[in-house]
Amino acid sequence: MSDEYTGHVEPDGDWQDRTDGHLFVRKLSVEEFDNNCYVVACTRTREALLVDVAARPQRLLEALEGFSPVAAVQTHGHWDHVRAWEGVRDAGIEVWGHPGDAPLFPHDVDRELSDGERLAVGDVEVEVLHLPGHTEGSLLYLAHGEERPHLFSGDTLFPGGPGNTFGNVDNHRRVMDGLETQVFARLPDATWVYPGHGDDTTLGTERPHLQEWRERGW
Repeated sequence: MSDEYTGHVEPDGDWQDRTDGHLFVRKLSVEEFDNNCYVVACTRTREALLVDVAARPQRLLEALEGFSPVAAVQTHGHWDHVRAWEGVRDAGIEVWGHPGDAPLFPHDVDRELSDGERLAVGDVEVEVLHLPGHTEGSLLYLAHGEERPHLFSGDTLFPGGPGNTFGNVDNHRRVMDGLETQVFARLPDATWVYPGHGDDTTLGTERPHLQEWRERGW
């Protein structure tokens, strides 16, 4: 993989690219809430997914130039992650997401995604992980490169802990249970984590803090 990738991008600034075998990842941030959006693509076929239609549809479409979009896939339905829905959809790109967030989405999704589905993106297989808590329909997306797994975690996992569950004790427990069983128990420390806002992290960096997160709540 390229040593030039840092995982830090400025809102509406330059994007960063990295390649790990047949997997290509482009990271960019849009607007004042520092929403991260990602292009996840196959280096051979140039087929791609766009992760989150957060904002700045023209900017997202620019990031997709040279690729053949399969779809845009949503990590969840909070308003700051769906503001470019119409612009992306009007460009002919379907938007997919989990039905649990249907009340939050501005429109019906073109395809409902469920836990365990595997999306073919050329030679890249992207696994859908349903991990509710931050929202009922929160999804993570897992792809494997030659060197490491790559996990697009939305607002479910950040550097320093899980996403906000707004004081709901049951939802915090659900997030922690899901992270421990579906993510940390099955994936290695080298797994690279791409969150919905801010800088990247790895599972190895975050693993020692799981019990601390569970006890503190959020």
